[in-house]
Amino acid sequence: MESLKIGNLTVKYPIIQGGMGVAISLSKLAAAVANQGGIGVISAAAIGMTEPGFERNFRKANQTALRKHIRLARDNSDGVIGVNLMVALSDYDDLLRVAIEEKADVVFLGAGLPLKMPDFVIEKGFENIHTKFIPKVSGAKAAKLIFQYWASKFGHVPDAVVVEGPKAGGHLGFKKAQLTDGQVDLADLITETVNEVKVFEEKFNRKIPVIAAGGIYTGADMHKIMQSGASGVKLGTRFVTTHECDADIEFKNSYINSKQEDITLVDSPVGLPGRVIDSDFVHRMKNGETKPFKCPWKCLKSCNFKEVPYCISEILHNSATGNLHEGFAFAGTNAYKATKIQSVKDVFAELVSEYKSVEKVFGQRRVKSTQLMSKMAV
Repeated sequence: MESLKIGNLTVKYPIIQGGMGVAISLSKLAAAVANQGGIGVISAAAIGMTEPGFERNFRKANQTALRKHIRLARDNSDGVIGVNLMVALSDYDDLLRVAIEEKADVVFLGAGLPLKMPDFVIEKGFENIHTKFIPKVSGAKAAKLIFQYWASKFGHVPDAVVVEGPKAGGHLGFKKAQLTDGQVDLADLITETVNEVKVFEEKFNRKIPVIAAGGIYTGADMHKIMQSGASGVKLGTRFVTTHECDADIEFKNSYINSKQEDITLVDSPVGLPGRVIDSDFVHRMKNGETKPFKCPWKCLKSCNFKEVPYCISEILHNSATGNLHEGFAFAGTNAYKATKIQSVKDVFAELVSEYKSVEKVFGQRRVKSTQLMSKMAV
């Protein structure tokens, strides 16, 4: 298994832990993944809800909490630490500044196209910033748009790109029908994006890794998708059922107790489909019930909080803290495969072992194929 290289940053294993909000992946999980040689990621989405009295100043609480968790992760790991940022957040610029000031190794920019960059990034200059910029997209078209825009406006392109397919958990960048008809294949998305990125690799004389995400659960899954051109993989669901995951044990147990038919889709109040584990709360919302709330501030740019049936940040925080009666667990299509709580170290050992087992078989096949071709040539 080759290491993952992102510019001058080298990651021992091409394994990235997904940035799961709200309060699912914080400093504890991120540090544990980084210690095993992957990229540990802190989710910045509504991270301030982990701070006492956040309602009084949600914006400040988000900055305080993100700064604290980056430092905690650093205190507990010498590995690679990243931050997952939603472009759709109202305080996106503030949180990006915190991530850069705290020298997060990478930032993943999703939930919207990160075209414009804050003035402080442009003024400082990409080459003078420690942090690597990695947009998260749903396909080659979006990747091309971002790379073209950055190349034209900034004379710089992202350091890598994540392609997240339709089997991922949480909010998804596809139409609902595309999530159930099986017509969108992650391998195809990766191949198409790799081909688009090659143009910019040549123009800027640098390697730009394409990272696959969505529905990857085992080392065999990793090996298969990397044959399509991916340089690394991003896994969220697999790391939820670990001792180090920052979520409450009830959240983790919802994965372990789920069946395949329990993984379902919901219409999120922010206008995107979401993949979740079925629950009493999900049933109530699908039946038209609402959960009135007072909004301490508009955390998502697109949220019409006066009309939505419930606060997405509130219900996600409820579930992260164990109150699944008033929330639901975002989850990928393979969440039902979880059967136990294990350490992050054990997860890495399994992933690497499974990957190597598959690679060994492929290697033997390549040798036999080469030998056969040699005989035919004679």
